Amino acid sequence: MKKLFISAALAALTSTPVLAGVSGHGDGQGAHGSHGEQMAAGMPGNRSKVSRTVKVIMKETDDGEMIFSPSSMEFKQGETIRFMVVNKGELDHEFVLDTQERNAMHKQAMAGGMEMHNTPNAVTLAPGKRGEVIWNFSNGGTFEFACLIPGHYESGMYGKVAIE
Repeated sequence: MKKLFISAALAALTSTPVLAGVSGHGDGQGAHGSHGEQMAAGMPGNRSKVSRTVKVIMKETDDGEMIFSPSSMEFKQGETIRFMVVNKGELDHEFVLDTQERNAMHKQAMAGGMEMHNTPNAVTLAPGKRGEVIWNFSNGGTFEFACLIPGHYESGMYGKVAIE
């Protein structure tokens, strides 16, 4: 019941669909395309309309940083991107695509004990696993991708997405 309450609370905070009871502990599948809701950063994309695939690596460095590679991305408004996300680290990581403000709210909720989850704009992966997010950038602007597991963002695990 606590998981359902926390999921509902996050959905109310972010207007992001949250799948109650779904734990993203490394299934690698993501929940892409199951909801068509428009968000500031765009909306779930259709696999048949993918413009290109971008491989995103998540890992830790020897000096304690947690990073994404690439660390920033640029796309054109209207493009549908398949993010092929690979966790090459030794810890669980997540890839969440949203506005910086909404990611900050999500990060705060996770610091308060919310469990990891997969939504259309996110995937959580165990070490050595891979998953994907298919996203249509229907809106222009600057957005953020981040790992919001407590301590990971603060260790450098975030980047910018510019949409022209």
